[in-house]
Amino acid sequence: MSSRNNNIPEHINAYILVNSLRDRAELKALRDETAQMPMAGMQISPDQGQFMALLVKATGAKLAIEVGTFTGYSALVVAGALPADGKLVACDVSEEFTSVGRPHWEKAGLTDKIDLRLGPAVDTLDAMIAAGENGQYDMAFIDADKENYGLYYERCLILLRVGGLILVDNVLWDGRVADEAEQDESTQAIRALTKKMHADERIDFSLLPVGDGLSLAVKR
Repeated sequence: MSSRNNNIPEHINAYILVNSLRDRAELKALRDETAQMPMAGMQISPDQGQFMALLVKATGAKLAIEVGTFTGYSALVVAGALPADGKLVACDVSEEFTSVGRPHWEKAGLTDKIDLRLGPAVDTLDAMIAAGENGQYDMAFIDADKENYGLYYERCLILLRVGGLILVDNVLWDGRVADEAEQDESTQAIRALTKKMHADERIDFSLLPVGDGLSLAVKR
């Protein structure tokens, strides 16, 4: 669960960052604070964040969902790329971790764009579906407990509009998904979702070696 792309050599990763990353002070500040934490590897890499921001703008997304917020870096990136009237529903279970990001969201002027909902994400997404929000969202990013990836995927697919984009993180899982000797629950869950998405006629699908592996799907 690395915060950088371990699928390419370090010197090439450094070249990519030097020649493509347009970093901003508010993003670096949150990354640096998160880097001091024991579970810092859960944070997405800066180049992945920039790629996600580009996707937000390229798709014209206005309403987005995030399943798994951690300290709020991906929320900061996505909300910052949304238009002025955009909204990100951020789902997480941890008050402790998300409280790290809130001051950074506020400093960046994004608090009104981020609707943080604490509690099990399945419950949050089910409540959104029950409220009649099906087909209203433009983009969803899934980066939470791997065992429930399949549940999150199905619910986000319901909430997305036709042409909406789903991003699923950590789908290479530091290479463990390609090693049949690895049979822990998380690895099996990631494999199962990838196979499901590969065969799913409801979406167009691609898997990219960005960060720790990023699956992209467009709802048909």
